Amino acid sequence: MALTPATRHKMTSGLMRGERHSLSSSDDSIVMKQITGTHLPDGRDIDVKPLLRVVEDILHRATPTVIVTPPTHMEHLEDRVNQGEAIGMLEALAYTIHKISCEITCKCSGSGSDAHATTMVLLNQLSCYDWDAKVVLAMAAFAVSYGEFWLTAQLHTINPLAKSVALLKQLPDIIEHTEILKPRFDAVNHLIKAMLDVTRCVIEFKQLSDEFPGTDWQEMSTAQAYIPTAVYWTIRSIVACASQIIGLIGLGHEYISSTTEAWELSSLSHKLNNIHGHLTKELDQCRRHIEEKQHLEAFQALVRLFDTIHIDNIKILRALFYSKDEHPLMDGSTKKRVSVEVLRRKIVMLFVSDLDISNEELFVLIQIYNDTHGGNERRYEVVWLPIMDRHQPWGPAKEERYNRLASNMPWHYMHNPTMIDHAVVRYVRQAWHFDKKPMLVVLDPQGKMVCPNALHMMWIWGSLAFPFTSAREEALWKDETWRLELLVDEIDPLILSAIRDGRFVCLYGGEDMEWIRRFTSIMRRIAQEAGIPLDMVYVGKSNPKEKVRKAMTTISSEKLSGYWQDATMVWFFWVRLESMLHSKMQLHDKPLTPISHNDDGTVTVEDDPILNEIMSLLSFDSGGHPWAVISHGSLNMVRSDGRKLLECLGQFDTWKDSIETEGFVPALRRALEPYHTHEHCTRLILPGDAGRIKERVICAECKKPMERFVLYQCCND
Repeated sequence: MALTPATRHKMTSGLMRGERHSLSSSDDSIVMKQITGTHLPDGRDIDVKPLLRVVEDILHRATPTVIVTPPTHMEHLEDRVNQGEAIGMLEALAYTIHKISCEITCKCSGSGSDAHATTMVLLNQLSCYDWDAKVVLAMAAFAVSYGEFWLTAQLHTINPLAKSVALLKQLPDIIEHTEILKPRFDAVNHLIKAMLDVTRCVIEFKQLSDEFPGTDWQEMSTAQAYIPTAVYWTIRSIVACASQIIGLIGLGHEYISSTTEAWELSSLSHKLNNIHGHLTKELDQCRRHIEEKQHLEAFQALVRLFDTIHIDNIKILRALFYSKDEHPLMDGSTKKRVSVEVLRRKIVMLFVSDLDISNEELFVLIQIYNDTHGGNERRYEVVWLPIMDRHQPWGPAKEERYNRLASNMPWHYMHNPTMIDHAVVRYVRQAWHFDKKPMLVVLDPQGKMVCPNALHMMWIWGSLAFPFTSAREEALWKDETWRLELLVDEIDPLILSAIRDGRFVCLYGGEDMEWIRRFTSIMRRIAQEAGIPLDMVYVGKSNPKEKVRKAMTTISSEKLSGYWQDATMVWFFWVRLESMLHSKMQLHDKPLTPISHNDDGTVTVEDDPILNEIMSLLSFDSGGHPWAVISHGSLNMVRSDGRKLLECLGQFDTWKDSIETEGFVPALRRALEPYHTHEHCTRLILPGDAGRIKERVICAECKKPMERFVLYQCCND
């Protein structure tokens, strides 16, 4: 007997109400046992992705929006599916899909159908397949009937065959009644989207379990336990959608609209969206777990690689610079892409930094590099290894900054810095202790790390430090003494000339302008009275700010003394001083470690006179105190806190007679002795890789252990 539209409406509404009753009265544990009881896979392995792409294509083209597309444009729709890859599979599965499609049509055509019972019937028919295959085959069966319905609806006005089929099925004129049917079709479309979302998640979990078999981590176990529920509700939603479409057959133009039907489908969409959200969360956790595991394995492999003896450096370099790319580097001199093979069996210095490289730092490093690569012989190669914060996305601004820095570099650098592996970043941070402050890691021709940071060596001695090994660094320090040439080097050739000419040299720093005026005035007067030729040079402070620039302007305008007009010279003076401290820390890998020890095992600063002088100057600078170093020749030097020195110079008349017998510098040193009291407050602020300093740092003033604090500073004066 034919069903009337009213009867059909009651049937579909009753089906959905039956679902509600089933949901509210079913015991979840019993239902789950029923669902899992149907699962009897026979081990067949099906790649369901090609089949899913066909299903997605059908559902995409069968959406109601397509029916308003002019027929002349239909041929221009993009062919989204490479059907060739699915043909072989479909030959084996076509009958199964047809059988499931017929079962859905049959079960959803009678009055009083039970959606849960229908779903269980389908699961039983799909019992021999894995969960991902079950849901995709059910989706394919639904896509067949859904696609046939919309194919007829779309073509019945232009194709006689479609028109006759639509007449037999008494399908309503969907184009004419679009507004009336819209709530139903919108609800069906939203549910189909949710079904596809869940299906993709199920497939991805299956793919993960295949790629990582035997995984027993919590995230995967939790997700796998939830997969049967997801498949059940997806197939149950297929039954609901099919019921809605089949419910249109026989309605003709007498369709009775019902918002209840749309609400029922919306409730299922909400259910599936919740399932999708849960699966997505578990999937993200699984991906993170897998990613962390892969990163750890890659990191451990890199550790083993650096611990292994090699005949050359190629394996190490490929691991550092993305082995999948044949030409990962750019030659800074030619701006052409090159392979790591150009670095084979060479000394390679890795310039490790982020993108916040100061102009001064880069300028001086380039100058030293060019000075040592002036001829045809290249004694070593430098490669920039940029280590960036992965929590901050790579965007146009970063790319522009990277390209701008790279364009100035004469050495090698990464063609694509985003290709640096996470394991490399981790290794550089953990094994080499990189933390923002640039460093030069030296690898010998076999790829062995022979110096954890040669940048300090290069700042102190330049090319003299070649081949930049820790052994060379130790040898240079053994031959070194505390002298003015070490402190100034070639920053200011005029000072070196003054030393050779036997003139007295006074370097002073700080930002107290009143002290600077008093000190330079009294020094000029004393030098004139003592009859000594004196050159005074103001060297500012580390990280010179506006106060230092103002001081230089005043010194120049009032002609108080000499000063370095180039800010790079001031920067380099202080960075060399800091490098001397870091070099000694790095060399011995102990807390400011000269070689000798006290009886109690502690290391004291007086064991190393150079270290004592370095720490004193850095302490003056850190504490914001004015200071001065006065020298006659290379080795005859005295340094002092500026306030004590000014007070001592004020008493010049009491000790000036000893100048004739002792000399000016020794007389000043003896005169300063009473001013070294127990009362003092010394600060030592160490930037960059100071985190490598251990707990005990000895005060340069009183030789006692200093207290340790953590300082975060942002100065913008």
